[in-house]
Amino acid sequence: MEYLNAFLCGGALCLIGQVLIDRTALTPARILVCYVTAGVVLGGLGLYEPLVRWAGAGATVPLTGFGYLLSAGVRKAVAEQGLLGALTGGLTAAAGGVTAAVFFGYLIALLFRARPK
Repeated sequence: MEYLNAFLCGGALCLIGQVLIDRTALTPARILVCYVTAGVVLGGLGLYEPLVRWAGAGATVPLTGFGYLLSAGVRKAVAEQGLLGALTGGLTAAAGGVTAAVFFGYLIALLFRARPK
């Protein structure tokens, strides 16, 4: 059942993004920013946590999950450090994922050569 929930949630988020690309004048970059911002806002309001519990990776892997991760990091850091945590919590929470993305992107760039189409 966990796989089905993850598939339904992730698929719904992708469907919404595709509809926005096809039916609006929004660029993909703006849609991505909207997804991250929606994750931050919904996470900050506590509305994204039930979705994460229900859908698991279907809610945490898409860009809304990155926004949720940032908001959860800020909330935790503010509880531990006070107002300074609002500035450092999101970066601390996302540091592992961002570091892995940069490292593996660099590794792939070293191993493979880009070719023009």
